[in-house]
Formats: sequence, structure tokens, C-alpha cells
Amino acid sequence: MSVHLFGIRHHGPGCARSLGEALDALAPDCILVEGPPEADALARYAGRADLVPPVALLLYAPADPQRAVFYPFAEFSPEWQALRYASAHGVDLRFCDLPQTHRFGLRAAREESNDVTDDIHTDPLRWLARAAGYGDTETWWDHLVEQRGDSLDLFAAIAEMMTALRTEAGAVADDVEAKREAWMRTTIRQVVKEGRERIAVVCGAWHVPALAVLPSAKSDADLLKGHAKEKVAATWVPWTHGRLTVASGYGAGVTAPGWYRHLWRHRERAGLHWLTEVAALLRRHDLDASSAHVIEAVRLADTLAALRERPRAGLDELMEAVRAVFCYDSDAPLRLIRCELLVDEALGSVPDYVPAVPLAQDVAAQQKRLRMPVRADATELDLDLRQPAHLEKSVLLHRLSLLGVPWGRQQSVRGRTGTFHEPWQLAWEPEFAVDLIAASRWGATLESAATALAADRAAQAQLLPELTRLMETILLADLRAAVAPLMARIQEVGTLTPDLGLLLAALPSLVNVLRYGSARNVDTGALGSVVDGLLARACIALPYGLRGVADDAAAGLLGQIIAADQAVRLLQDDGHAAAWFDALEAGATSDLSHPLLAGRASRILTEQGRWDAERAARQLALRCSPAVPPLVTANWLEGFLQGSGALLAHSDALWQIVNGWLLAQPDHVFTELLPLLRRTVATFSAPERRELGERAAQAGGTTASAAPAQAVDPARARRVLPILHTLFGTHPIQETVHDA
Repeated sequence: MSVHLFGIRHHGPGCARSLGEALDALAPDCILVEGPPEADALARYAGRADLVPPVALLLYAPADPQRAVFYPFAEFSPEWQALRYASAHGVDLRFCDLPQTHRFGLRAAREESNDVTDDIHTDPLRWLARAAGYGDTETWWDHLVEQRGDSLDLFAAIAEMMTALRTEAGAVADDVEAKREAWMRTTIRQVVKEGRERIAVVCGAWHVPALAVLPSAKSDADLLKGHAKEKVAATWVPWTHGRLTVASGYGAGVTAPGWYRHLWRHRERAGLHWLTEVAALLRRHDLDASSAHVIEAVRLADTLAALRERPRAGLDELMEAVRAVFCYDSDAPLRLIRCELLVDEALGSVPDYVPAVPLAQDVAAQQKRLRMPVRADATELDLDLRQPAHLEKSVLLHRLSLLGVPWGRQQSVRGRTGTFHEPWQLAWEPEFAVDLIAASRWGATLESAATALAADRAAQAQLLPELTRLMETILLADLRAAVAPLMARIQEVGTLTPDLGLLLAALPSLVNVLRYGSARNVDTGALGSVVDGLLARACIALPYGLRGVADDAAAGLLGQIIAADQAVRLLQDDGHAAAWFDALEAGATSDLSHPLLAGRASRILTEQGRWDAERAARQLALRCSPAVPPLVTANWLEGFLQGSGALLAHSDALWQIVNGWLLAQPDHVFTELLPLLRRTVATFSAPERRELGERAAQAGGTTASAAPAQAVDPARARRVLPILHTLFGTHPIQETVHDA
């Protein structure tokens, strides 16, 4: 009987390659791997060709799926290679770390305590790198392991190094780490009792000294007493290279997973292959890169390695050569290389037969049927809802978003409007697997889960705008079974809602639902009665709702009036429009209305032709009269002019009134009004501001266009006519001269 300890660095290709050779030489009959024992049954899937790393073991508490933990594996991870070896050779493999059923409770207790361990215990490799004079762990490990040939003596050297380090550091101060090592030793004793002859233990290098000498079984048993247990489930999920990086917050992360995968795949002449990939990448992005660049970069990298007395060029030498040969004076190629090659974002894949919750299986089946591959990088998806397949994709994305899985984010594109066009950006995150597990309590299929969640939200909602937004969401997600109960809830809450702001805020969402009905083939006829009732109540409440409003509340109500006005116009119903304009007119002409809101009501009536220019000028003159306090007038002007100065720019009557009112203000009053006026003018477009400035610069407020016209010389004017006819492709009109 013999126990062989292989201390490794997580996600190190040099360790992975040496471990493979060591296992071939040892031919173990049992392999123990640092990992959760609850996942023992899942280890056999590692030998399947369609389980493609990077992947992760996901362990979660079924009672609370948000309490979850991931154990990631890359192609170059030593643990993954141990799993593959065991599957290929039929060797018994077990995970030997402290079970997650205990660690959930221990983690909660650890978070409540404020124990802080030193650098040696938290990151021993970083401590060693600093002691060796290196600025970071990655460079030190690259020089120590990755740049050297594979050696079976590597693990003996690692064990000796960690033994000396742990002797210097002293006992483990972390209670969780002590329990983990006690469980590992207990697992080793159990395997030894089973009569195994050659046992291979693959664990983090830090744990090797603690497993080399086994204390009494009783001491470990005492340390492991009194653990709370919680039911835990496990499955395989896709992972990404980006989540393997240190920048992602992963404690055992590496700086450049793309480079490590390259080292794993290209054992010989890795530098040459790497620089060739750099040149290919740059050429794909229309940047200068040729064979001569590659040859020169290889020579420079090898020369740098020789000057530094290193056996071969590492990543530092290669990147310095790339900067000198390929990048010239620009850092843009380096940023591209870091993103595309150093990280090399990749998403693993998990086959359908791996155990998973039914909801996740249903989502995967729909993704496969609709040919929507799951990718880690952002991809654009442009949907035309008139096509059935595109409509199904839209429904899938909206249902997932409702369940809290934002795989797709709907984009807004300028210049592209209409109800049949939906641009999306897709990017799959590994955490979505946990979100799907958490959402599975609502149902076993995507449709049933989304319907149940929508029904629950409808029952819990108390405000009308929340309900109407939910109606828009469920129709976009084609959840027809949820429409009827939600309609009843909207009727119930709408009848009891007296607040004008809530009534106005509910209208845009319902109108959007009516707009989408034609594109999604959804019967929205029942919504008509709801819109009729809400709009009728809003029109009744509007004249009174504008009165006695504080300034802050008026600012919020202003946006709701603007949105509701757009919704009314979108309905294209003459009866609704007439009732709406009557309500606005009653509010605009009332002296009790808040001036900001009265000004906006007057603006809407003028723009929509309900008031002619003369009527608007009379209302403006009334609001700018000396009897009205200047601050009230300024608020009215803000509501009337906010967002567009076209009314002033194109109406002499309105301009004269406003300009005269401003010129009549004393200096101290004008200074007080200036911030409010500047805020209003800032909403105008640049051409409008320029035109108004030119108009104000003219004496008396007139513009150059209002000046007397200069006399026109007909003979000189006719000289340009042939050129104009040539430009526009027209023919001159024959003039007939009649004698008087």
C-alpha cells in the first residue's frame, strides 16, 4: 500500500502535464481529488467527449438555490486531467474535500466572524513569489514551472517547498481550512482500509504537508464533530475563461487562461505558434502583420529569454516582442491581443443527459430547437417578428427576462422604428444556471414557470402602473394564461385609484400592449375597455390634479403628462383625443393650476392645433402680465417651451411677448430668474439656440429676415437659372409677355 501526494496549482498547465505523466507511471487503483464529495456521481461524465471545458461543478441548496458554489475546471486544470485519466482507465475516483453540506454552514459562521489570516495562509504562492523577488505570482510560476521541461520530480520539489513554508508560517489559523484537511486525511484512511494498493491524491500544493503525516484518527474525528448538515444538489454547468481570471474575483484565478490553454495544446515551439496566432488576429482586424513580423518577433523573444538566462521565451518576452514588432506606437493592438488571445473568452458545453432541473432542460431544448447557441461573448440578434421563428426567439428571451435570466438585452437603435423590429444583444453568464434553478420553483417548463411568476406578481402588486407594465411584459412573453387574471386585477386596482399620476403612468404601457398586438397575434380586444375606463378617469381628474401641486411633484407629473399625451395620440381615436384636449384646456386656463403644468398643457394644445397662434399669444400675454409674479411666469414658460424653442423661433407674436416681459424685469429679478431660464433654454437644440440668440441681438427683437427686402435685379437673377435647371434636370418655362 502506498499513498502518493501530488500538490498542484489549480489551473496550471505545467502541473497538469506532469500529473498526466505521473499517473501513467504510477497506474493508481484509486484517485482522490480535492473537491466536493457530493459530486462523486458526476465525475464519470468527465470522460465524455461532449462535456467540453471550461465547465464547473455547481453545488446548491435546493431549499435556497441562491446559496450556491462553483468548482471550475479548464482544459489545462490538473484536476480535470485526473478526472479524464480515471474515466479513460476505469479507475475509482472520489472527491475528498470537506462536503459542501457542511461548508454552507461553516461559511455563514465564517462571514459573521472577523478572522483575518495573513498573506502566507491566504495566498502562499504569492508570498513565495514576493520572497523570490517577483512582482506577481504568474511570472514566478511561469519561470519556475511552465518554462521548464516536464518532470516527475516537480511534485517532490513542490512538497519540499510547501513543507518549509508551512513550518515557517505555523499552524493553520483558519478553522475551515483545518476541518478541510481533517476530512481529507479521514478520506485517505478510509481508502487505505479498503485495501487499495496505489492511491493518488491530487490536491492544492498548500495541503500536501498536512496530508503527508497522518495524526490520530480520533483527533480528526473530534475536529469534525458537531457539523450542521443541509441538503445539497450538484450538476455540471458551462463556465467561461473570463471567469477563470483573477480580474473576475476568482480566488484561484490566473491572469491569462488563453495563454495557458495555448501552452497546453502546443507543447513544442509554443512561442512560434503564439506569435503566428497574434499575426492572424491582427490581419483579421485589418492591421499590418506579415510573416516577416512573426520571424522578427520570434528572434527578439528568444534573444530576450537568453539575456535573462531563461530556458525559453515566456509570456513576458513574447508580449514585449509583440509590442516592439507589431504595435508600433499604438496600444490598440495590445488591447485586442489581451482580450482575444490572453483571455480567449470561451464557453464550455454540457450535454443534455447530464442531470439538471427540468426548467434548465426545457430552456436548453428550446435554445437548441431555435438554433440559438449559448456564447459567452456578446452577439447581436436582429428579430423580425413577422417571421414565426423570430417571434419564437423573442418570446423565449422575454420569458427568460421575466424569470430574472437576462440572457438577451433589448437594444434601441436610432432610425429603426416599428412594431416588427426587435434588436437584441445576447451574452450568457454562468450565474444564469443558478437563476434557472431558483426559478424552477415556479414550474418545470419555461412557459409554466413564467406564467406562475406573472400571476404571483399580479396578486402582489398594489399600484396601477406596475400592473400595466406587467401586462405589457406578459404579452411580449406570450403568456396567454396570465392575461385574464391580470386584466381582472387591473380593473380592480384601476377603479380604486384616484391619483392622477398613477392613472397617467398606467396609460403608456397599455397602449404599447395594443400596439404589439398586431405583431404578436395576441387578442388584445379586452384591453380596449380598460384603456377607455382609465383614460376617462384621467380626463376627469386632470383639471383638478394640476391644482395645489408642490414643485417637486409637478416635475414628476410633467413627464407623466407628456408620456400620456403621446399614448393618446398613438391610439388615434378622435373621441379619446377630444376628451383629452378638453381636460388639458381646463387645466391650462385655470389660475389654480401649477404654472409648470399649465404651460405644458398650453404647449400641447398649441402643437396639436387645438389653439391657434392668436389664442396661444393671448394666453402667453396673460401669463406674462405685470400682475403675475415673475417666478410664476418663468415656471409657466419652462413648461411651455421645454424641449423645443421652435414656437419662439417661428412666431413673432410669441417672441415679442416673451422678449418684452424679460426686458421689463428689474436687474435683481432677472438675476433670480436666470438659472430657471437657462435650464429651459438648455433643452433647445443648437440651431434653435443660435437663431434665438441672433434674434435677441437685433434691435427691438427683430431678425434679419424681418428687415426690408433689398431690391432684386431681374437680369442678374436670370443668370443662375440655366445652372439651376441643369442641377435639377428641369426645363425652362417659356414666358409669355402681354402688353398692357
